[in-house]
Amino acid sequence: MPDKEFALTVGPVLSYWPRETLLHFYAEVADSAADTVVLGEVVCSRRHEMKTDDWLALARDLAAAGKDVVLATQALIESEADLRTLRRIAWQGDFLVEAGDASALQVLVQAGARFVLGPHINVYSRAALEEYAQLGALRWVAPVELSLQSVGQINPPAGPVSCAAPPHAAIGTEVWAYGRVPLAFSARCFTARHHRLSKDQCGFRCRDDADGLLLSTGDGQPFLTLNGVQTQSAAQQCLIVEGQALREAGVSRLRLSPVSRRFGEVIAWFSRVMNEGGSASEALIALEALSLPGGLVNGFAHQRPGMDWSAA
Repeated sequence: MPDKEFALTVGPVLSYWPRETLLHFYAEVADSAADTVVLGEVVCSRRHEMKTDDWLALARDLAAAGKDVVLATQALIESEADLRTLRRIAWQGDFLVEAGDASALQVLVQAGARFVLGPHINVYSRAALEEYAQLGALRWVAPVELSLQSVGQINPPAGPVSCAAPPHAAIGTEVWAYGRVPLAFSARCFTARHHRLSKDQCGFRCRDDADGLLLSTGDGQPFLTLNGVQTQSAAQQCLIVEGQALREAGVSRLRLSPVSRRFGEVIAWFSRVMNEGGSASEALIALEALSLPGGLVNGFAHQRPGMDWSAA
């Protein structure tokens, strides 16, 4: 990996995209400035456009293109079939694994795998991060609602938590730097319910909404996004102007969550600003023009409501 101030991670695709759309998307990512790509279905096990073998083949292709590849596990395990998929990912041995939820940790420990703590694992103290480091964690993706100040207190750059295995390197810190924020998961599919369908007979209606189904308040303001069993924010978190605060918090990786339109430009702007000295204010204007309905926010990063925007 090139020597950069911030590594750029393309997070897993959270919406249900057709297979050909996914393959075209990752072909563009392979030619982008992204350093790491997280692959896999993390939201709903009923989404079968890509099988585990397909994700593994794609992982090998991206690795051959020079990307660091991470295989993500599902955030909500509901069945024995889900467990079998989790076990296969944990034991595959070729790629680092991102634990989608605490349910994956025991399987990963049994497999002797070293892993990434995904954003849905509750890490709100240094003691918790140290405990996960002893289990084999190499880095953590901070929970989306944590402020940058809190991130820096949990894993401070002056005295970071160390990995358990030699050479006992510092645990890396990654934050959710761009994209709609995942807020909750449920065993009930709200997209199916919206269309008056049962979860088992959903017709895969979430495939009709490439970036989720937008919900608005009574006065027409974008509020939440339905994505099957996942609820997201309507607005997209954007930390493009937070370079100094990110450095002070000891952040080394920025997660960019995919959207269906012009995502290559998002990667390019973050690379330009974070690693090439580009103008953050110019990038913000461009990203605002690219943003989905709901606009851009950074409230969580500043210990404010997530829907707020705080000028750096």
